[in-house]
Amino acid sequence: MLREEVAISTRPLQWKCVESRADSKRLNYARFILFPLMRGQGDTIGIAMRRSLLGEIEGTCITRAKSEKIPHEYSTIAGLEESVHEILMNLKEIILRSNLYGTRNASICVKGPGYVTAQDIISPPSVEMVDTTQHIASLTEPIDFCIELQVERHRGYRMKTPAKDGSFFPIEAVFMPVRNANHSIHSYGNGNEKQEILFLEIWTNGSLTPKEALNEASRNLIDLFIPFLHAEEQDIHLEDNQNRVTVPFLTYHDRLHKLKKNTKESALKGIFIDQLELPSRVYNCLKRSNLYTLWELMNKSQEDLLKIEHFRIEDVKNILDILQKHFSMDLPKNTFSLLNPLE
Repeated sequence: MLREEVAISTRPLQWKCVESRADSKRLNYARFILFPLMRGQGDTIGIAMRRSLLGEIEGTCITRAKSEKIPHEYSTIAGLEESVHEILMNLKEIILRSNLYGTRNASICVKGPGYVTAQDIISPPSVEMVDTTQHIASLTEPIDFCIELQVERHRGYRMKTPAKDGSFFPIEAVFMPVRNANHSIHSYGNGNEKQEILFLEIWTNGSLTPKEALNEASRNLIDLFIPFLHAEEQDIHLEDNQNRVTVPFLTYHDRLHKLKKNTKESALKGIFIDQLELPSRVYNCLKRSNLYTLWELMNKSQEDLLKIEHFRIEDVKNILDILQKHFSMDLPKNTFSLLNPLE
């Protein structure tokens, strides 16, 4: 009996999807289990995962609309069944799938009479409508309905703020692709040998599957904890109301001295790209290509980097400038094929 219990407690963690379904184009559901866990670990993982699922995953929304013929948000237009406010609310509900960075422009230009749906949105190739049947407006007369849109990828929730120049109408955005997430725990075993199974339920809006959401939430949690494993701490002073407080601060620069003396593999593997002060778009491109450390980055050629989606020649130059600026070192010959790719 003792041997069996020891064998159970030392088994590697396993996970699997035990249920998955698509209730509609805009509602996907799945249930996952993770086991075997020691007592108390289920809540530790479940609470962190739920918060990451709901708050850390990026989504894409329509955030602004503009039309020269619309004076204000609460106006009504002849030939339109809905008010402008109702149309903006319909645009808020449009579900988009994309891998874009920053903002992109889109538009709608339809001649009535007829219905305007998500299928009528003219968007960049990187943006896809999850449900093309989503309703936007009803045109009751032969009028031209043309509107410019702004599409953005972000995370969390953003309330609309009035435009200073009145040139566009802001739309409050719910960037969260995970609509709900729950966790529960099943305990088994006796006494001190109790084990746990963690159940995770995930509902998404169709812009990504629950499994994709689970993978992204896990990567985001790993990224948050990496600095505690690989960065040294440095004391800095923050002044607040004339009270000086000493706080341990994790910084990329405390690795510089070591790297100047030693550029061996072991040192380069200890520096992660989130410490390189890269622009957020460049950092996200590298992370999505599973490049996490400076060692992995420096072993990629220029051609390898330019194969990354949305990666540009200017980004390669930017990386080179940052490395040379901070490290004042000669890069290995296999790092990039050109020291100045713009020449």
